[in-house]
Amino acid sequence: MNEIRVTVYGAEQICASCVGAPGSRDTFEWLQAAINRKYVADTVWFEYIDIDQPPNVEKHQLFIQQMVEEELLYPIVLINDEMVAEGIPRLKPIYQALDSHGLQLQKK
Repeated sequence: MNEIRVTVYGAEQICASCVGAPGSRDTFEWLQAAINRKYVADTVWFEYIDIDQPPNVEKHQLFIQQMVEEELLYPIVLINDEMVAEGIPRLKPIYQALDSHGLQLQKK
């Protein structure tokens, strides 16, 4: 099975349009727990990218630049570099993307 990378871009400061929503780091942890509960996540890699202190990796630098230029809301969730959620993420489109990558469901 192929690896699946779930990347969350966010910041410590809550997005101005997302006041009252959980912070980006909390959203990342919630999303990680939700995916691990629903799927066999042995091949899923999770990464959180702080847009105010990004790693020195070109693809992250370029995506953060795009976020600023397009005034995208954060947190932003990417699955294998495809954006599946912006602002307050909903599980349904994230689960649909994981399903399309063939991720196996947990057995009840």
